[in-house]
Amino acid sequence: MTIKEIQSIIKDFESSPLMTLELEMEGFKLKLSKNKTNEVVTPEKVVETPQENKLQTTHKPVQLNPQNLIKSPLVGTFYAASTPTGKPFVEVGQTVKKGQVVCIIEAMKIMNEITSPYDGVIKEVMVKNGDVIGFNQALMRVGDANEK
Repeated sequence: MTIKEIQSIIKDFESSPLMTLELEMEGFKLKLSKNKTNEVVTPEKVVETPQENKLQTTHKPVQLNPQNLIKSPLVGTFYAASTPTGKPFVEVGQTVKKGQVVCIIEAMKIMNEITSPYDGVIKEVMVKNGDVIGFNQALMRVGDANEK
């Protein structure tokens, strides 16, 4: 099985409604799983209606993590720079734009550029160069320039 075929399987899996996939053939084994967080719904506001004297509740999803986190879209090895002795793509305190490359994750000998989904300032880098990264693991936190 080629890397292109594996990438195609992963891409198809991500867009499918399947939650897990196990593929085994000729000494090759692939297990994929989607980690979904449960959406928590809590009442936002309770209003009493005078005509019917009933309670009306408006629900709004509660965000479990309001921080702007840059998360890993795949499993691999985190690299802060394009070369071992190179300057990191971003550092704490640096301003980033949406779409700007912030790191590389190596997966199956392929270097994948990870871009920021946010405009802002890098507030924290949560992993070290060379760390093994899991799917959806937080890599960096982006905040406003005024945020502490």
